[in-house]
Amino acid sequence: MKKELLIVVFISFVFNLSAQSVDPLIAKDAEAQDIWVDSILKNMSIDEKIGQLFMIQAYSNKDKKHEDYITNMIQKYHVGNLIFMQGTPEKQAVLTNKFQDSAKVPLLIGFDGEWGLDMRLKDTYRFPWNMTLGAIEKDSLITEFGKHLGMHCKRLGIHVNFAPVVDINTNPENPIIGNRSFGEDKENVTEKAIAFTKGMQSQGVLANAKHFPGHGDTATDSHHTLPVLNFDLARLDSIELYPYKRVFDAGMASVMTAHLSIASLEPDSRLPTSLSKNVVTNLLQQKLGFLGLVITDGLNMKGAANYATSAEINLAAIQAGNDLLLIPQEIPATVNMIKKAIELNTLTEERVDFSVRKILKAKYWAGLNEYKPVVLNNLHEDLNSIDDELLHRELVKNSLTVVKNKNYNIPITNLEERKIAYVKLGDDSGYPFIDMLQNYGQVDEVYSENLDGLITKLKPYNLVIVGFHKSNANPWKSYKFTNKELVWLQEISRENNVILDVFASPYSLLQVKSFTNIEGIIVSYQNSKLAQELSAQLIFGAFGAKGKLPVSIKSDFLEGSGFFTSNLSRFEYTIPEAAQLSSIKLKKIDSLAKIILKEKMAPGFQVVVARHGKIVLEKSYGHHTDDTSRKVKNSDVYDLASLTKILASLPLVMKAEEEKKISLNEKLQDLLPGFKGSNKATVSVREILSHYGRLKAWIPFYVATQDSITHKNLPAFYSNKQSEIFSLNVAKNLYINKSYKDSIYKYIKDADQRTTAGYKYSDLGYYLLQEAIEKTYEKPLNTLVDEEFYQSLGANRTTYLPLQKFPANEIIPTEKDNYYRNQLVQGYVHDMGAAMLGGVGGHAGLFANANDVAKIMQMYLQKGYYGGKRYLKTETLDKFNHRYFSDMQVRRGLGFDKPQLNPKVKATCGCVSDESFGHSGFTGTYTWADPQSGIVYVFLSNRVYPTAANRSLVNSNMRTEIQQVIQDAIIN
Repeated sequence: MKKELLIVVFISFVFNLSAQSVDPLIAKDAEAQDIWVDSILKNMSIDEKIGQLFMIQAYSNKDKKHEDYITNMIQKYHVGNLIFMQGTPEKQAVLTNKFQDSAKVPLLIGFDGEWGLDMRLKDTYRFPWNMTLGAIEKDSLITEFGKHLGMHCKRLGIHVNFAPVVDINTNPENPIIGNRSFGEDKENVTEKAIAFTKGMQSQGVLANAKHFPGHGDTATDSHHTLPVLNFDLARLDSIELYPYKRVFDAGMASVMTAHLSIASLEPDSRLPTSLSKNVVTNLLQQKLGFLGLVITDGLNMKGAANYATSAEINLAAIQAGNDLLLIPQEIPATVNMIKKAIELNTLTEERVDFSVRKILKAKYWAGLNEYKPVVLNNLHEDLNSIDDELLHRELVKNSLTVVKNKNYNIPITNLEERKIAYVKLGDDSGYPFIDMLQNYGQVDEVYSENLDGLITKLKPYNLVIVGFHKSNANPWKSYKFTNKELVWLQEISRENNVILDVFASPYSLLQVKSFTNIEGIIVSYQNSKLAQELSAQLIFGAFGAKGKLPVSIKSDFLEGSGFFTSNLSRFEYTIPEAAQLSSIKLKKIDSLAKIILKEKMAPGFQVVVARHGKIVLEKSYGHHTDDTSRKVKNSDVYDLASLTKILASLPLVMKAEEEKKISLNEKLQDLLPGFKGSNKATVSVREILSHYGRLKAWIPFYVATQDSITHKNLPAFYSNKQSEIFSLNVAKNLYINKSYKDSIYKYIKDADQRTTAGYKYSDLGYYLLQEAIEKTYEKPLNTLVDEEFYQSLGANRTTYLPLQKFPANEIIPTEKDNYYRNQLVQGYVHDMGAAMLGGVGGHAGLFANANDVAKIMQMYLQKGYYGGKRYLKTETLDKFNHRYFSDMQVRRGLGFDKPQLNPKVKATCGCVSDESFGHSGFTGTYTWADPQSGIVYVFLSNRVYPTAANRSLVNSNMRTEIQQVIQDAIIN
């Protein structure tokens, strides 16, 4: 007795605290609340009052027997509160309505949803664990997180959510808290808890601070045993209890009392703190002054259940000062025992009334005075909204933490100098990570059964990204490296430049003996699909790192550490609403896609939509050909046809113009002296690029190499075997005499000019520009554009001569040619003139996927800047994206196509700004960028399959119909 009295006195001395000034359960209309509470309480029998003290488990995945049991508990024993466990939201909503109908007083519905309803229910939204959120500096995002959870709870008829966890996780080996904690710093934990509570309670859902007085430094799990904390009162006051003082002042509505053994608070080592009057009444309610609802942790947990019989435990919990018994067992026996205690005066009815009044106040606060059933319509949609996804993305983006960045490896720059490998460690999937990494450039996944083999395979690479992937199923899953993985990590790091990305608890890094040889370390916290995708984007500089480590990793990386990294203005990959586009409206593209495929306008195609530097749609439709054995993939490459003009020739012309190696006013005779004295001598570069040089549209050069009667290719020009003379590869097993290239340029030189000035689209000028560029830089066009642009852009799926780089099954075929090459053209340029040049033309010959085309167009949209590198000057882009002959009704800029001046011409949807620019291609390709809307649109198809006579895609204007859909999808 003396020892217990001493503890109470010592508690009073140490915890020199002011009481909670405001009752968090008082509603805005407090007078009406009191009237409602009093009207119910005064008419309750003792059995009905006792029933209000219970919150029993209900499941939405069990049978009718369970439903009948719950109904019986409500009707016979007047149980006043339920906590829903596993199941589905739809069934829970039905049961909630059913159980509420059977209750005399509306039921307070509880739920354990720390990271969302997903903690218990299938097909509901999952947000990140608290440890992940603890890395976020922007507490307003935590408030928004709490708000969203509150909205979900309210929508499903839940009134109290048992969150947030306010335990300060100072023990890395804690088996039950860990990832559920905001971290080890009491200030950070407290601020996050306050922000979360503010958000959730703003939606009329009671928050719950748990697990009082602090479960963060335990080594055992109270679900299985009674954890022991051997801390003195000074330590408890400065660490464990710190958040509670602050959250109480901030209006926390309820508290969960934990099953712990803390000798400095309760002398009986067998008595859990949840059943201790010293803790629940003397400390929590009197000394800390908490006026809200006091709820036990689950009384079925071994930390409490091992103490006595269930009925005895339940009575002890009420006597200790708890208001609400969570998951009590033996309800009938407990009712009898409480009534017996009242008879024996070991418990008074006034004490019961005290708790019942608080429970009723909480029900009123949560809106149960005007109870309405849960609306069943659109429940799934409301619990899985676009807004949830947007918030989730922001939470993860802001959490990603760069804890080491030697030599500023993160973000990755100078892609032309990098050869990058990815190595997976851990026992969970890393596919979303590697898939996203490969959106930015060539990243090869390297694997071997043994370490020596792996080290050998990694020798050609100068950067290795190691992803450590552990299960994201729940916060308690193992996060640790195996001994083998630790050895492999050290050996890989010793031999290579390494970025380690940890998709697991930061505590996993405690196992790593040395970080000396690891140049970059990112903590991504969880192995969710979203965390993997966003971390890959961070690595390549789509956005900068902002996270701060919520726990310390020995003395190597202290809590609060984390490097900010640069945004390199590379594409971010996200959802439409993140770029103010409607995903619902963009779904119309799918409808148009069905028409394209059904009407056989093209066997397949790719679409990319980006806005404000964010790719929001990257999708492939259909198949390579009418043989449906191979579906189109996002990585497959298409023959771009005339998009080559603006994606290969034009950037080099702009570069040359900047370097004063080519002038826009320069005449063809000066650019190519061989044209002096020809009818094209005075045509300027500006006129060529504007298609105002009176050049013919095209010349079918191949016809002159065929027999005029049989139309067969003449052996003087062709061979089915490559040789020094027949060196230019036209198609499979078809080679042209290399000297014929000179004939092509002679044909162009000698061709008649159009007699009248005006606009006429022509390929011929780009043959000549190619010749000029190659002579100026003394390199082939394909080599030059790859070195100057594609490599550093990460456009590794963009190339001339694709069979030299990709397997044939990754290259979309074009036409079943029966007039020249007499084969299915696959891996070779469709354009006959470019083919006769060996596959590299200034006007055609480029192959790419839609993602890469979008990168180049985004570089243009960003006025020559992308990926941390300036390719072209702003003034250069402005100069080329300008009409110079608009007074002659020429809509074109320099190289770029621009919106129609004649409304009858369908160059665009007619819905884009006059600043916009792009191009179309004969094979069924199209790309457009609009500085005003920030939209980049890419459409790639092989509409020329099976033959070029298939013009239904062109005639239907389907490419610009899709452009209209994109424009219509803009929000505000």
